Amino acid sequence: MKDTISIGHGGGGRLARDLIKNLFLKHLNNPKLAPLGDSAVFELNGSKLALTTDSFVVKPIFFPGGDIGKLAVCGTVNDLSVVGARPLYLSCGIIIEEGFSLKDLEAITLSIKESADKAGVEVITGDTKVIEKSQRVKEPATAGLPPNGSIGGSKQGSESQSNIYINTAGIGIVENSIELSIDKIAVGDKIILSGTLGDHGIAVLSKREGFDFESTIESDCAALNGLIEKILKAGLIKFMRDPTRGGLAAILNEIAEDGNLRIVINEEAIPVRDDVKGICEMLGLDPFYIANEGKVVIVSAKDDAENILRVLRNDSLGQNASIIGEVAGKEKHGVYLKTPYGGTRILDMPVDDPLPRIC
Repeated sequence: MKDTISIGHGGGGRLARDLIKNLFLKHLNNPKLAPLGDSAVFELNGSKLALTTDSFVVKPIFFPGGDIGKLAVCGTVNDLSVVGARPLYLSCGIIIEEGFSLKDLEAITLSIKESADKAGVEVITGDTKVIEKSQRVKEPATAGLPPNGSIGGSKQGSESQSNIYINTAGIGIVENSIELSIDKIAVGDKIILSGTLGDHGIAVLSKREGFDFESTIESDCAALNGLIEKILKAGLIKFMRDPTRGGLAAILNEIAEDGNLRIVINEEAIPVRDDVKGICEMLGLDPFYIANEGKVVIVSAKDDAENILRVLRNDSLGQNASIIGEVAGKEKHGVYLKTPYGGTRILDMPVDDPLPRIC
């Protein structure tokens, strides 16, 4: 492990995973933390509960399809939902730099309220801190992009503005004896993706860098608890994760590594919008590695996959869902991508995140 923390340690890839396992888990390990799930699941007085926490540092704070407030609520609700919990209550801690606009703060607060109401959860506690404004150096617009990422039409950087950061915690209840675990995954199980990849990352990037694309791409930021409640009734689901930092590639590699599984996915079956694909090609990015904020990866029993897919596609949040692959074996673990040309390549775990500050 490196001697100092780099931006890549927060990207959800190999650097982040090694930091968590080799430092945090080394000193804080216990049976509830060890699975490293999106939420911890535990029993209390005869009830099975789920608890999660997350911090949001997105730049810019307002982006097509959402803002940091909506992102905080939806991200926390989704982390509870993918472990099979029904989200109930949230906390909200806000750290504000001096000089931040009161008008923007009110807009973010209203967005938190609207998103919580839509998801059927309540914010029942919180905290506010104000800190000195950071003395940041003016950065070029291409920060975080590949070396050849200087694209015509982008803004060449702007003076730093006051920032805001949000930390949320969420608690939910796990009902109906739901038990989701990587340990339950078997050979032949199907991998289902609930919709298109890369929408959130490209929407945030476009706004942050000032790219003037012909197509307007909006973040997929959405609370998935209603959708997940439906699919849990539609068939046997073994495991779920939402492909945020590190994208689809990171989540599939974590499943393969932790379960000692060989996963094979079909590139042609993976839904990606044409405009997202085109922008990724232009910028040298891969949509499989870009964060999403309104999608879920599902591992289901083979015989139930088609029914789960049908339920997903009948919901507006899952209308582009697809069965993208399967668990092919339990020998040497890894994720393998079948290309449209008949070949197969390894889909590696990302080292870090190609787009910093997108969640």
